[in-house]
Amino acid sequence: MSLSTAGALARPGTTASTTATSTTATSTTAPPGGGSARRRVRARLPAPRRWISPLVLVVAWQAASAAGVLPPDRLAAPLTVLRSAVDLAASGELTDAFAVSISRVAVGFTLGAAVGVLLGAVAGLSRWGEALVDPPVQMLRTLPFLGLIPLFILWFGIGEAPKIALVALGVAFPLYLNVHAGIRGADGRLLEAAEVLGFTRWERLRHVVAPAAVPQGLVGLRQGLAAAWLSLIIGEQVNADAGLGFLINNARDFLRTDVIVVGLLVYAALGLLTDAVVRLVERRVLRWRTTTRG
Repeated sequence: MSLSTAGALARPGTTASTTATSTTATSTTAPPGGGSARRRVRARLPAPRRWISPLVLVVAWQAASAAGVLPPDRLAAPLTVLRSAVDLAASGELTDAFAVSISRVAVGFTLGAAVGVLLGAVAGLSRWGEALVDPPVQMLRTLPFLGLIPLFILWFGIGEAPKIALVALGVAFPLYLNVHAGIRGADGRLLEAAEVLGFTRWERLRHVVAPAAVPQGLVGLRQGLAAAWLSLIIGEQVNADAGLGFLINNARDFLRTDVIVVGLLVYAALGLLTDAVVRLVERRVLRWRTTTRG
C-alpha cells in the first residue's frame, strides 16, 4: 500500500468496507478496456516517420561510398559493414567478444548499482549521511574517466579489475544522484499525514518514501546503463585482450573501418536493448502512475 493524495489515508490492515468502497468506485469509473489497450499498443510501436531520417542517412552513406566520396580506409560502405558483421558472427569472433563485454558490464553494473543505491539512500534519509557522503561523491563524479585509467592500472593491474571498476564507477553516480533526489522529493504532506496516523518510521519509508523514490531511481537506472556502456568502451580501449573494444583496436591497426563500425553498432544495439528492458520494467512497476507513457 502506498499513500496518495487522490485517496483516503489509512494504515495497513484497515477494514474491508473501505477497501470494498474503493474497489466499487474504481470499477464504476474505469474506462472501457478495448480502446485503451489499442491506444497502448499504438503508443509502444514506433511511428513510421521515425525511420525516415535513419534510412535517408544510410542511403546517402552508401551512395557516397559508391561514388568514391568516402574511401574504404575512411569509412566502409554499409553493405561492406553488413558482410563483415555476417563473417564475424559466422567465425564466432563477434560472439566471443560480445560475451566478454557482456560479462564485464554485468559485474560492473551490479557493483556500481549496489554502491550507488546504498549511498543515495544514506544521503537521502539522513542529514548527517548527506553531510558525510555527498561532498566526496560530488567531487569524484567530476573526475574524467580517462584520467582515472592510469591510477586504476596501478591499483588493480592490467586485467579485468580496472575495466570492471570503470563500469561500476560510471553506474554508481547516476544512481546515487537519482535515488538521493527521489528520496528527498517525497511529498512532505504525505509524510506528515502518515505520522499523524501513527505510521512507524519503517512504514513511512515503505509506503511513502519508497514509492516516491522509485520513478527517479528508474531514471537513474537508465542513465547508469548508458554510462556503463560508455565506461566499457573507454576501459576496453586500454590493455584489453578480448571483448568488443579489443576487436575495434585490432581493426584500427589494420585499417578495417568495416569491423570498427560493426563493433560500434553492437555497442549501440546493446545500449538500446538494455534501455528498452528498463523502460519495460518501468511500465510494469509504475502502472499506478496514470501520467507514465511508454
